[in-house]
Amino acid sequence: MTETTPYDVDRARFTRQALARLVLCDHAVDVADGAAGLVATENDPDSGPGGRVSQAFQLIELAERALASAVIYEREQGSSWAEIAQYLGIGPAQAEERFAANLEGWNTAFDVPYRLDETGRKRIPQLPTAAYDPAWACEKLDRWAYVQRIGIDAVSSGLVMAVPEEELPSVTP
Repeated sequence: MTETTPYDVDRARFTRQALARLVLCDHAVDVADGAAGLVATENDPDSGPGGRVSQAFQLIELAERALASAVIYEREQGSSWAEIAQYLGIGPAQAEERFAANLEGWNTAFDVPYRLDETGRKRIPQLPTAAYDPAWACEKLDRWAYVQRIGIDAVSSGLVMAVPEEELPSVTP
């Protein structure tokens, strides 16, 4: 699977640190949107028994995913396991063990960016969507931040880029 896609060229503009930050941003939006779903009360009569517990539990799962993304981002920017562990209230070895699979999956996705589906005909990206298609992610996340009144280009403006867009080779589909 050595064929390239337009996403591969676009992704080359971003450092791994920037891609990790985009994934963290995307996961943080999921947490924020999940939490927002628990705020309104007008649809409570439409929720079945345990419905709000289900939403709150899903929020925990989304937060755990955001935490794993934050650890990957911190490792990409050079944070040590000791530095990460102090915020988790555990030891460095425990932190490394807890997030080893997440970090391994992230690193492997750069070495083997695609896998074939069960038919053997379709490539499935191994990177999270925000890292696989960072241009789309920047647009989506900047729009979300603008609507939330966080700022204009609040996500894309702070990313560490690898290569300026004008220096990239063009790709024709």
